[in-house]
Amino acid sequence: MTVYPDDPAPNPHATEAEVEAALEDTKLAQVLYHDWEAETYDDKWSISYDERCIDYARGRFDLAVGPAPLPYERALELGCGTGFFLLNLMQGGVAKTGSVTDLSPGMVKVALRNAEHLGLDVDGRVADAETIPYEDDTFDLVCGHAVLHHIPDVELALKECLRVLKPGGRFVFAGEPTTVGNFYARKLGQVTWKVTTEVTKLPFLSGWRRPQTELDESSRAAALEAVVDLHTFDPSELEKMASSAGAVDVKATTEEFAAALWGWPVRTFEAAVPEEKLTIGYRMAQYKAWLALSRLDETVLRHIVPRQFFYNAMITGVKPGAAKK
Repeated sequence: MTVYPDDPAPNPHATEAEVEAALEDTKLAQVLYHDWEAETYDDKWSISYDERCIDYARGRFDLAVGPAPLPYERALELGCGTGFFLLNLMQGGVAKTGSVTDLSPGMVKVALRNAEHLGLDVDGRVADAETIPYEDDTFDLVCGHAVLHHIPDVELALKECLRVLKPGGRFVFAGEPTTVGNFYARKLGQVTWKVTTEVTKLPFLSGWRRPQTELDESSRAAALEAVVDLHTFDPSELEKMASSAGAVDVKATTEEFAAALWGWPVRTFEAAVPEEKLTIGYRMAQYKAWLALSRLDETVLRHIVPRQFFYNAMITGVKPGAAKK
């Protein structure tokens, strides 16, 4: 694990003045929001580094890319968060060594800590996706999960990805919200939050209500989330953007329709009630339901529902040059 001493330190407790300033400065908002979330992000999104999430990450990669000779020698995760995508891909045999970057010092810190605990060969930098701090032709693979929609200039970031890729190298980004999918997911989340927080005001359900200070903090985070989520994507437009950046063999794939209609209300409900109410049995039941609906999406709905109606988009492309993977 490599840490760069010149990188800024995390700031997990933004002041009210900083939050106000962030409402007018999207990159400051990115840093404050993700520093605030870093230490609890894995728990919030049920992220793990075991077989469950290894299979999920590898499944997204395989769905986006198809058959490919593996492993890649060196991979970079852009907007790494806690390292979810790259660390699980490395464990799944996709890459041997890795680097992580994020605008949030808190996220880079947690990602490197996770890599160390897993015994993975990873270095990390606090960095802007529009100016990646690595030399040309450095990586065989650049990947990311739920990152492109946070970047102000997506095409510039994709050009940077191509710059740091070796000729024939590939980028793969998953977990990006489609325009239609984001609309219904947000509406479902808003309705679920309102109903849950109102119903739990009833005296006989008070044990299911988080302390008001926690609810207020979640609402404050949600206000910043509205600032940090900059884009939604139409799959065809995303393909055009990647091609315009200079990539070849570009392909967008989408997933999660029934799974998203189920998953977003469930995630919102879980954020609104005390942690101790969410038993292991409950969590396993929700996970199995999500898996079943994902299978329905993959085997049936993919052939019926237009791809732009699915919630998540994936995009892959290759840097022109040598034989690709």
